[in-house]
Amino acid sequence: MAQRYGGKFSPDESGPSGDQDRPAFHGAQVDPVGARSNVLFLPPVVLAFTSLTSGATLLAVGLTGAAALALGAWMLRDGLRAEAQYTARRIARRPALPRKIGAALFAGLGTALAAWTSEPGVIAPLIYGVAAGALHIGAFGIDPLRDKGMEGIDTFQQDRVARVVDEAESYLTAMSEAARRAADRQVESRVERFQTKARELIRTVEEDPRDLTAARKFLVVYLMGARDASVKFADIYSRTRDTGARSDFMMLLTDLEESFGQKTKALLLDNNSDLTVEIEVLRDRLQREGVRLDP
Repeated sequence: MAQRYGGKFSPDESGPSGDQDRPAFHGAQVDPVGARSNVLFLPPVVLAFTSLTSGATLLAVGLTGAAALALGAWMLRDGLRAEAQYTARRIARRPALPRKIGAALFAGLGTALAAWTSEPGVIAPLIYGVAAGALHIGAFGIDPLRDKGMEGIDTFQQDRVARVVDEAESYLTAMSEAARRAADRQVESRVERFQTKARELIRTVEEDPRDLTAARKFLVVYLMGARDASVKFADIYSRTRDTGARSDFMMLLTDLEESFGQKTKALLLDNNSDLTVEIEVLRDRLQREGVRLDP
């Protein structure tokens, strides 16, 4: 969504504090769904309209092909987003449903049905369908088919982390919806900045599931409270535009952001301590074997 630039020298009611209310670029994510995938919604629309003037049989086949093409385009969007999340994480499981492969299959099926409407038979539609599916895979690739960074990790613990992360993401989504209802640009930006800090903690826990116990209160209890506070603030501010409620909510977000940032740093320091212990153990073992290491 387009947003007006706000900063120290901009005509903004907040004055110099505008820079602080804008979310930092760090942590910003670009939607992996681009024009190449969005344009795939055009062929099913064309096929559906051109089938309206045909007979009953051709109309049914054409509409079925259009539905298959539209479903393939929709699955491709989800597949691209899932692949982007998989790539961004150091530890990730393969997508449960191979959406990009499914999108290629539906694209081939829809193309075959579209070809059948103009050239009934088996050979020609089959050739067109296989070619469309192959070109689809060549253009967008296939889904990740194996887990990444899961060697030596307890899958039960990873499942627990996944459930907590999903719950935390649902709270963050609800906060965004509440901020939009408040219809205040600075509030939306401030919520986005807090979400960036919260997702840093989420990524830290995902990369080391042992941190779940220490971070569970932040990811569940505190985010639930932040969600409830956001909803109440949106209800009040959308009706009254109470500046006092707005100021209190912004202060709450500041306190939460500082707490989440400190917790993330603490977890990272614990991880560094574990690494230091492992290095010292290895150094002692090598010295016992007669290997001298330069300091």
